[in-house]
Amino acid sequence: MLPTTASSARDSQRMKEWLAVRPDTTRIAGYVPGPGFEKLDLTFDIAKLRQALNDALGVSAYEYMGEGFNAIPLTRRPGDDSVTANDLSGLYFIRPDETYQEVPREEVVDEHAFSEFVPALKGSYFEEVHSALAARFPIGRMRVLMKEPITCNSWHRDPEPRLHIPIHTNPGAVMIVNNHCTHLPADGSVYFTDTRGYHSAINGGEKQRVHIVAALPQ
Repeated sequence: MLPTTASSARDSQRMKEWLAVRPDTTRIAGYVPGPGFEKLDLTFDIAKLRQALNDALGVSAYEYMGEGFNAIPLTRRPGDDSVTANDLSGLYFIRPDETYQEVPREEVVDEHAFSEFVPALKGSYFEEVHSALAARFPIGRMRVLMKEPITCNSWHRDPEPRLHIPIHTNPGAVMIVNNHCTHLPADGSVYFTDTRGYHSAINGGEKQRVHIVAALPQ
Protein backbone atom coordinates (compact mmCIF):
# COMPACT_ATOMS: atom_id res chain seq x y z
CA MET A 1 0.00 0.00 0.00
CA LEU A 2 1.36 3.42 -0.96
CA PRO A 3 1.97 5.84 1.95
CA THR A 4 -0.53 8.62 2.49
CA THR A 5 0.44 12.28 2.35
CA ALA A 6 -0.05 12.52 6.12
CA SER A 7 2.19 9.52 6.89
CA SER A 8 4.88 10.80 4.51
CA ALA A 9 4.84 14.16 6.27
CA ARG A 10 5.15 12.45 9.68
CA ASP A 11 8.08 10.34 8.51
CA SER A 12 9.78 13.43 7.07
CA GLN A 13 9.38 15.36 10.30
CA ARG A 14 10.55 12.45 12.45
CA MET A 15 13.59 11.94 10.24
CA LYS A 16 14.57 15.60 10.73
CA GLU A 17 14.23 15.12 14.51
CA TRP A 18 16.31 11.95 14.51
CA LEU A 19 19.05 13.48 12.39
CA ALA A 20 19.24 16.48 14.69
CA VAL A 21 20.29 14.33 17.66
CA ARG A 22 23.77 12.83 17.42
CA PRO A 23 24.52 9.54 19.23
CA ASP A 24 26.69 9.68 22.35
CA THR A 25 29.80 7.86 21.19
CA THR A 26 31.66 8.32 24.49
CA ARG A 27 29.51 5.97 26.59
CA ILE A 28 30.79 2.80 24.93
CA ALA A 29 34.27 3.41 26.39
CA GLY A 30 32.92 2.93 29.91
CA TYR A 31 30.66 0.74 31.99
CA VAL A 32 26.96 1.56 31.60
CA PRO A 33 24.88 -0.12 34.35
CA GLY A 34 21.73 -1.88 33.24
CA PRO A 35 19.66 -5.05 33.55
CA GLY A 36 21.91 -8.11 33.69
CA PHE A 37 25.00 -6.24 34.89
CA GLU A 38 26.03 -5.20 38.41
CA LYS A 39 29.38 -3.86 39.64
CA LEU A 40 30.62 -5.29 42.95
CA ASP A 41 32.42 -3.34 45.66
CA LEU A 42 35.21 -5.93 45.53
CA THR A 43 38.20 -4.92 43.38
CA PHE A 44 41.61 -6.36 42.51
CA ASP A 45 44.98 -4.91 41.50
CA ILE A 46 44.96 -4.74 37.69
CA ALA A 47 48.77 -4.69 37.47
CA LYS A 48 48.95 -7.91 39.51
CA LEU A 49 46.21 -9.49 37.38
CA ARG A 50 48.18 -8.76 34.22
CA GLN A 51 51.42 -10.06 35.73
CA ALA A 52 49.61 -13.21 36.88
CA LEU A 53 48.37 -13.71 33.31
CA ASN A 54 51.89 -13.35 31.92
CA ASP A 55 53.19 -15.84 34.50
CA ALA A 56 50.34 -18.28 33.80
CA LEU A 57 51.09 -18.25 30.09
CA GLY A 58 54.57 -19.46 30.97
CA VAL A 59 53.25 -22.66 32.57
CA SER A 60 49.79 -23.12 31.01
CA ALA A 61 48.44 -22.94 27.50
CA TYR A 62 45.11 -21.66 26.24
CA GLU A 63 42.72 -24.44 25.29
CA TYR A 64 40.77 -23.70 22.10
CA MET A 65 36.99 -23.55 22.62
CA GLY A 66 35.98 -22.57 19.09
CA GLU A 67 34.66 -19.31 17.58
CA GLY A 68 37.88 -17.47 18.44
CA PHE A 69 37.44 -18.32 22.12
CA ASN A 70 40.25 -19.77 24.27
CA ALA A 71 40.47 -20.74 27.94
CA ILE A 72 42.94 -21.43 30.73
CA PRO A 73 41.19 -23.37 33.54
CA LEU A 74 41.84 -22.00 37.04
CA THR A 75 39.75 -24.53 38.97
CA ARG A 76 39.28 -28.27 38.62
CA ARG A 77 37.64 -31.28 40.21
CA PRO A 78 39.80 -32.24 43.23
CA GLY A 79 42.73 -34.38 42.10
CA ASP A 80 41.57 -34.44 38.46
CA ASP A 81 43.91 -32.73 36.01
CA SER A 82 41.99 -33.78 32.88
CA VAL A 83 40.32 -31.08 30.79
CA THR A 84 37.55 -32.09 28.40
CA ALA A 85 35.97 -29.98 25.68
CA ASN A 86 32.73 -30.08 27.65
CA ASP A 87 34.50 -28.82 30.78
CA LEU A 88 35.64 -25.77 28.82
CA SER A 89 32.19 -25.10 27.39
CA GLY A 90 29.35 -26.88 29.23
CA LEU A 91 25.61 -26.79 28.77
CA TYR A 92 24.06 -23.76 27.10
CA PHE A 93 20.85 -23.03 25.23
CA ILE A 94 20.43 -21.43 21.83
CA ARG A 95 17.69 -20.57 19.32
CA PRO A 96 19.60 -21.48 16.15
CA ASP A 97 17.17 -20.82 13.31
CA GLU A 98 13.98 -19.18 12.05
CA THR A 99 11.76 -21.55 14.04
CA TYR A 100 12.86 -19.69 17.21
CA GLN A 101 12.79 -22.98 19.11
CA GLU A 102 15.28 -23.28 21.96
CA VAL A 103 17.64 -26.26 21.93
CA PRO A 104 20.42 -27.36 24.29
CA ARG A 105 24.07 -27.66 23.29
CA GLU A 106 26.78 -29.63 25.09
CA GLU A 107 26.29 -31.46 28.39
CA VAL A 108 25.66 -30.38 31.99
CA VAL A 109 28.75 -29.51 34.01
CA ASP A 110 28.58 -29.88 37.80
CA GLU A 111 29.86 -26.45 38.78
CA HIS A 112 30.01 -27.39 42.46
CA ALA A 113 32.60 -30.08 41.62
CA PHE A 114 35.17 -27.50 40.45
CA SER A 115 36.25 -26.61 43.96
CA GLU A 116 40.05 -26.97 43.75
CA PHE A 117 42.38 -24.29 42.42
CA VAL A 118 44.73 -25.75 39.79
CA PRO A 119 48.05 -26.77 41.40
CA ALA A 120 50.17 -25.38 38.52
CA LEU A 121 49.18 -21.82 39.47
CA LYS A 122 49.33 -22.16 43.26
CA GLY A 123 50.85 -19.11 44.88
CA SER A 124 49.86 -16.83 42.01
CA TYR A 125 47.68 -13.73 42.27
CA PHE A 126 44.99 -15.76 40.51
CA GLU A 127 44.86 -17.99 43.59
CA GLU A 128 44.35 -14.89 45.77
CA VAL A 129 41.49 -13.84 43.49
CA HIS A 130 39.90 -17.27 43.73
CA SER A 131 40.21 -17.30 47.52
CA ALA A 132 38.65 -13.83 47.80
CA LEU A 133 35.73 -14.81 45.56
CA ALA A 134 35.18 -18.20 47.21
CA ALA A 135 35.10 -16.54 50.65
CA ARG A 136 32.11 -14.50 49.50
CA PHE A 137 30.22 -16.67 47.01
CA PRO A 138 29.92 -20.27 45.78
CA ILE A 139 32.38 -20.49 42.89
CA GLY A 140 32.39 -23.21 40.24
CA ARG A 141 34.47 -23.25 37.10
CA MET A 142 36.85 -20.33 37.05
CA ARG A 143 38.68 -19.70 33.80
CA VAL A 144 40.77 -17.12 32.01
CA LEU A 145 38.87 -16.57 28.76
CA MET A 146 40.48 -14.93 25.76
CA LYS A 147 38.45 -13.60 22.83
CA GLU A 148 40.29 -12.99 19.58
CA PRO A 149 39.88 -9.63 17.78
CA ILE A 150 36.91 -9.21 15.41
CA THR A 151 34.99 -12.24 16.72
CA CYS A 152 31.79 -12.82 18.68
CA ASN A 153 30.14 -15.62 20.63
CA SER A 154 26.82 -17.26 19.89
CA TRP A 155 23.59 -15.70 21.16
CA HIS A 156 22.83 -18.11 24.00
CA ARG A 157 21.96 -18.48 27.68
CA ASP A 158 23.72 -20.45 30.42
CA PRO A 159 22.30 -22.36 33.39
CA GLU A 160 24.09 -20.04 35.83
CA PRO A 161 25.26 -16.41 36.11
CA ARG A 162 28.93 -15.46 35.99
CA LEU A 163 31.42 -13.02 37.48
CA HIS A 164 33.69 -11.19 35.03
CA ILE A 165 37.04 -9.58 35.88
CA PRO A 166 38.53 -7.95 32.77
CA ILE A 167 42.33 -8.15 32.49
CA HIS A 168 42.85 -6.83 28.96
CA THR A 169 40.17 -5.18 26.85
CA ASN A 170 39.49 -2.45 24.29
CA PRO A 171 36.54 -0.15 23.59
CA GLY A 172 35.30 -2.50 20.87
CA ALA A 173 34.87 -5.34 23.37
CA VAL A 174 31.31 -5.34 24.69
CA MET A 175 28.84 -7.70 26.35
CA ILE A 176 25.12 -7.88 25.69
CA VAL A 177 22.68 -9.44 28.16
CA ASN A 178 19.17 -9.55 26.73
CA ASN A 179 18.71 -5.97 25.49
CA HIS A 180 21.47 -4.21 27.43
CA CYS A 181 24.94 -3.70 25.96
CA THR A 182 27.99 -2.34 27.79
CA HIS A 183 31.76 -2.28 27.82
CA LEU A 184 33.51 -3.66 30.92
CA PRO A 185 36.75 -1.72 31.57
CA ALA A 186 39.87 -3.55 32.75
CA ASP A 187 40.48 -1.62 35.95
CA GLY A 188 40.33 -4.36 38.59
CA SER A 189 36.54 -4.23 38.93
CA VAL A 190 34.38 -7.33 39.34
CA TYR A 191 31.09 -7.52 37.44
CA PHE A 192 28.08 -9.74 38.03
CA THR A 193 26.65 -10.75 34.64
CA ASP A 194 23.31 -12.52 34.60
CA THR A 195 24.12 -14.95 31.83
CA ARG A 196 20.95 -16.89 32.61
CA GLY A 197 19.54 -14.40 30.12
CA TYR A 198 20.40 -14.52 26.43
CA HIS A 199 23.77 -12.89 25.90
CA SER A 200 26.86 -12.63 23.77
CA ALA A 201 30.40 -11.27 23.96
CA ILE A 202 31.73 -9.27 21.03
CA ASN A 203 35.32 -8.27 20.46
CA GLY A 204 35.08 -5.75 17.67
CA GLY A 205 38.46 -4.27 18.50
CA GLU A 206 41.95 -5.01 17.24
CA LYS A 207 43.36 -6.40 20.51
CA GLN A 208 42.62 -9.54 22.51
CA ARG A 209 39.93 -9.36 25.18
CA VAL A 210 40.95 -11.35 28.29
CA HIS A 211 38.63 -11.84 31.29
CA ILE A 212 38.60 -14.03 34.37
CA VAL A 213 35.15 -15.64 34.34
CA ALA A 214 33.84 -17.48 37.40
CA ALA A 215 30.58 -19.42 37.36
CA LEU A 216 28.15 -19.00 40.25
CA PRO A 217 26.56 -22.45 40.77
CA GLN A 218 22.78 -22.49 41.12
